Amino acid sequence: MSVWTEPAPAKINLSLHVVGQTPKGYHQLQGLTVFTKLCDELTARESKKDRLGVTGPFAKALVGEGSNIILKALDLFRHHWPKSLPDGLDITLEKMLPVAAGIGGGSADAAATLRMAARMSQSDISIAELSEVALELGADVPMCLFSRTCIIGGVGEKIQVVDPFPKLQLVLANPGVGVPTAQIFRQLKSKSNPQMPPLPTQVEHSAALALWLQDTRNDLEIPAIQIVPQIAELTREMAHLPGCILSRMSGSGATVFGVFGAEVQAMSAAQQMHQEFPNSWVAQSPII
Repeated sequence: MSVWTEPAPAKINLSLHVVGQTPKGYHQLQGLTVFTKLCDELTARESKKDRLGVTGPFAKALVGEGSNIILKALDLFRHHWPKSLPDGLDITLEKMLPVAAGIGGGSADAAATLRMAARMSQSDISIAELSEVALELGADVPMCLFSRTCIIGGVGEKIQVVDPFPKLQLVLANPGVGVPTAQIFRQLKSKSNPQMPPLPTQVEHSAALALWLQDTRNDLEIPAIQIVPQIAELTREMAHLPGCILSRMSGSGATVFGVFGAEVQAMSAAQQMHQEFPNSWVAQSPII
């Protein structure tokens, strides 16, 4: 029996500007997004009916949530490309990333489901077609479909891949508090903030990127800190670690990241953060 696997890399918003709102109430965004080797992983086998099992250190956080976004993605794929998959799939999600953490866990899982389904179907499906389906599942899903460093715009559906890009290392820290994205956007006082500056032409040099990042921000960080004060403490401590280029919150939180230029610095920083915050989830990874 064939077995298919697909990684679902974590999404990190190095910057995230909320620059407007559509007539329908959707937030217009600008940001620089990277992805890490840290990931959830999906495994699928042919079965009599669709089934989803969840394992891994964060499996319990998904218990009782009802229809998981993975099954929604699978149903949506079947709707657009009927008869292209087996009648049933037994899918296992190894949940390695924290839930409601601002690092795209659910969106990444949905995107991985679409990529895996496209491979399984052996159909001639363009990335543009798959991206349109991804957007039906959420604004973050199209960028997670690519899982490459990119500039995002619109509600998240406008994607410009950035290549080359520095080989940076990230340290992630999450206080173990889930933050619903909708709640953070409701707390956001201004829906129309200054736009993100253009990315420098020499962005492959980490020094140029570091200078540019200082002129960017995450507009969701202040409202998130109001709900989860630990975010500010994690950000402050991360920023003081040797070699840290930038410390900021990702997405709607509550995960904080530190950007480092060297692996040895990142490994040391992860150890220090784990010692300082033993009850927090701490991980270190290069970007992909």
